[in-house]
Amino acid sequence: MKRWIALVFVVISGIAALAWSVWRPVEVQVSPAALLYFIGDTERELSRLPVSLTRLSDQEEIDIGSRLARYYSLDSSRNLPPEQARQAKVVADYLSRVGGSVAARAHRKLPYRFHYIRDMDFVNAFALPGGHVYIGAGLVALMDTEDELAAVLGHEIEHIDHYHCAERVQLEARLRKIPLGELLAIPATVFEAGYSKDQELEADREGTRLAVWAGYSPHGAIRMFETFERLDQEYVRRARSPQEELSMLAAQTIGGYFRSHPPTSERVEQIRKLIADEHWQGLTRERDLEVAYIFWTERAWRAFAAHHYEVAAGRAKRSLELDPDQPSAVVVLGRAEFARANFPDAAAAFRKALDKLSVDEELLEDYSDALAARLTPAASLEEFKALLAKHRELKPWPFANVELAGLALVARGEGAARAVLTTAGGKNLSLPPELAGRYGWWYYRAGNFDRGVELLGSAVRERPADPILQTYLGWALVEQRNLEAAIQRFNSTYDWSAPAERTHRARLSTERRIGLAVAQWQSHQFDLALGEFARASVSQPEWLNPQWVKAVYSAGVAKTIEELKAEQKKRRASQPRNAVPRVPGF
Repeated sequence: MKRWIALVFVVISGIAALAWSVWRPVEVQVSPAALLYFIGDTERELSRLPVSLTRLSDQEEIDIGSRLARYYSLDSSRNLPPEQARQAKVVADYLSRVGGSVAARAHRKLPYRFHYIRDMDFVNAFALPGGHVYIGAGLVALMDTEDELAAVLGHEIEHIDHYHCAERVQLEARLRKIPLGELLAIPATVFEAGYSKDQELEADREGTRLAVWAGYSPHGAIRMFETFERLDQEYVRRARSPQEELSMLAAQTIGGYFRSHPPTSERVEQIRKLIADEHWQGLTRERDLEVAYIFWTERAWRAFAAHHYEVAAGRAKRSLELDPDQPSAVVVLGRAEFARANFPDAAAAFRKALDKLSVDEELLEDYSDALAARLTPAASLEEFKALLAKHRELKPWPFANVELAGLALVARGEGAARAVLTTAGGKNLSLPPELAGRYGWWYYRAGNFDRGVELLGSAVRERPADPILQTYLGWALVEQRNLEAAIQRFNSTYDWSAPAERTHRARLSTERRIGLAVAQWQSHQFDLALGEFARASVSQPEWLNPQWVKAVYSAGVAKTIEELKAEQKKRRASQPRNAVPRVPGF
């Protein structure tokens, strides 16, 4: 009888548990890290299987690795703009030089090749059988010294040197029941995941030894592990939201990395013991990472995209200290300084970039915008003229003449502007709609809103889906107090294909929201206006800077923005202390 009671109790408990699991399902986050977790756990178990493997010959391993390398096609440096392509080659050559020096001390004399994956979200390195070593930009960006790079490359070399990669291929072939000749079915992620604990520690130990034999400090390995530990603490254990240093994808990849590798503390302890045993305590001098400037620039762009303008400017300056001949770093510095309302510094940066780069329309507009925002019309006009005098190839270009005419309009009036756009025969230049609209925007800046609406309206009729022209026209209509038409323009359906690619889509989208907020506020749609303003001011914080707003937009817009800020502050202050803030319009 007792057995029956126990059985019934077990059955009822099982049914209750099942019902509870259906009623309250477990929430599981979906992320790329799951794949690395699975592979890491699987490979650890595979390494413990009592499988007898016949060791591949060096040539067999080289052939397999070369076929896999060709199949994966991980080169992310194709079809890049010239400067980025040049920098990718600089990094790739540098990796080959450092890696070649370390690999020369390996036991097996294989044709080691080093590949650069130009992806800031790839915070990892891995090796293929036969000598192929890959390292991601996201990992190199975390390094300060060449010694750290040598330690990482040495680690991957030793995964090859000690047959870890070859054994992985053989285990995968047996697991998937495929012949070695058909190994292209094996995904690259198999090699990105960790090996067994013993193999990882062996690669740490012997990779550090190779680096030291090549003339590097063993402290580079410790420094790299300390960086890993910091990332583990911040992004994995504390689950901190990634900022501009790491993207969400990169943080998830790091989570998978720590899942599939031995504890960092154990790896550091082993290297410290190795230093003591080999009497390497005096090898503390480390070399600077020669390509660090490239990653400082990349991190500056990321900080700018995250609206951390002061951080972006600091990183760009740091990059330029390491290598002053970097147009991309100068451009991001100019844009960060412009967003901070440091308009003289922004203009100086853009001018420097124009002297270094082949001039394009967007960069020239950046320069003239910064000159106009300085609110020194006469001096700005003369500086732009000096640029055209230095770069004589610009004079026949219509977009350069439109910018010159715009600055002349603000400084000296319509007569001076018309003179710029008049040909030798006395006829006005025929401008395409995009440039006619840009010229209309200069009339907005000069305070001639009626003429601005006339030019912009004509341009929009020819290019109704152009988001830039629609936005310009919306601002000009606000100044005419034609608020319903302005709201319609800011609400227009935009075509985000070219030529809108020359702007930052997110920033233009934010400007549209701010335009809506201003037009709605002035038409007494207060709640709608506050909702748009709350969302937009978070996306683009320079709108909260009155100096920036006054320099770029009209006095009426600046006044309305201040009224929106005051009302937003008033409503927040009136909310109960423990209440969840409510954004109007949500």
